[in-house]
Amino acid sequence: MNPGMKYWLALLLALLAGCASSGAPDERARNVAQVHTELAASYFERGQYSIALQELGIALQSDNSYAPAYNVRGLVRMTLREDKQAEADFLRSLKLEPANAGAHNNYGWFLCQRGRPKESIPQFMAALNDPLYNTPDLAYANAGICAHKAGDSAAAVTYLQRALILHPDMPEALGGQAAVAYDNGDYAAAKSWLLRFLKSGRDLDAEQLWLAVRIERKLGNRNAAASFALQLRKRFPDSREVQLLQSGE
Repeated sequence: MNPGMKYWLALLLALLAGCASSGAPDERARNVAQVHTELAASYFERGQYSIALQELGIALQSDNSYAPAYNVRGLVRMTLREDKQAEADFLRSLKLEPANAGAHNNYGWFLCQRGRPKESIPQFMAALNDPLYNTPDLAYANAGICAHKAGDSAAAVTYLQRALILHPDMPEALGGQAAVAYDNGDYAAAKSWLLRFLKSGRDLDAEQLWLAVRIERKLGNRNAAASFALQLRKRFPDSREVQLLQSGE
């Protein structure tokens, strides 16, 4: 699971627990939907996707207008790479709650991860338009990562800097800065950002380990590059990054 997604999921559980049921067509049905959506989010966080989907099915059978259930189901289906269904769920959630910042952020991340980073930026901006949004740092970090993927380094740096102003040690933003610096040819800065990321205590994923290998190679640090390469092969043997490593890129 993407770390940023996991970060948001913990907040989702808190928000769901505090959701008011007033105004629902049927208060009891809404309460049932809320409880089962909370359970689904917990199962999703533990990687129990089939059980999460079962709980969401119960939630939506009770109240098919409960937007958070579609939002969480979008996350589950995204993880399972059921992309058509995931996108439909995110869009349904946003149709029911057009101003839901968390849903905008999640849909934006989905678009970015599925090769549509330019389309993702307006979703993050929509999330940031909500003055009550609890995690603007996450939306800014995601916007920065995705702007970088879209080829807009200037916007990426701006968004990542804003994330770090709000959350100075945010791993997602630090990793994003390392990637931008590397692509801009500033390898010393890229290493500095990467070291700050490592100090956060977060493990490097496959993409970040491959970045670390390339940074150390550019700086002429063969031993460090070899160490990161070994970690990459050991932890992510079937990843695209290992294929790139083995191809000598």
